[in-house]
Amino acid sequence: MPSFDIVSKVQMNEVDNALHQAQKEIGQRFDFKDTGTELEKTAEGIVVRADSEGRVEAAIEVLKGKLVKRNVPLKNLEQGELSPGPKGSTKVLLKIIEGISVEKAREIVKHVKETKLKVQASIQDDQVRVTGKARDDLQSAIRALRAHDFGVELQYINFRE
Repeated sequence: MPSFDIVSKVQMNEVDNALHQAQKEIGQRFDFKDTGTELEKTAEGIVVRADSEGRVEAAIEVLKGKLVKRNVPLKNLEQGELSPGPKGSTKVLLKIIEGISVEKAREIVKHVKETKLKVQASIQDDQVRVTGKARDDLQSAIRALRAHDFGVELQYINFRE
């Protein structure tokens, strides 16, 4: 029975490359000089620190630009709240979201059912598997899913006959 999987993955090596490029640009730009602006990757995500909120926002924009150039979807980036740091500085945490949450997976399954195609969708951990008898129905399901925005970047993998 033909099937495919719907996943939401981020290439972490591309995130690392974009982070290094952004760090290099921030270190060289005149408007970031002596502002204490830095980008740091932690287990939770990417921490952006600077001496003012404006510098933090500017550093985030630099990072987002580098991520876009490396084809990393910004939908998988979740910005936290600005919080005060030591010595009057400001910091923010950018979380990198991988996998499909249960709520989003239910929304995807519901959308697949609403298409009235002869396919079934099931939630498996952090991905959704869609099965059907005809390859054309699966391709129609992919087209319907691509036309709808679920708030996360989706990839369609493991297309099997």
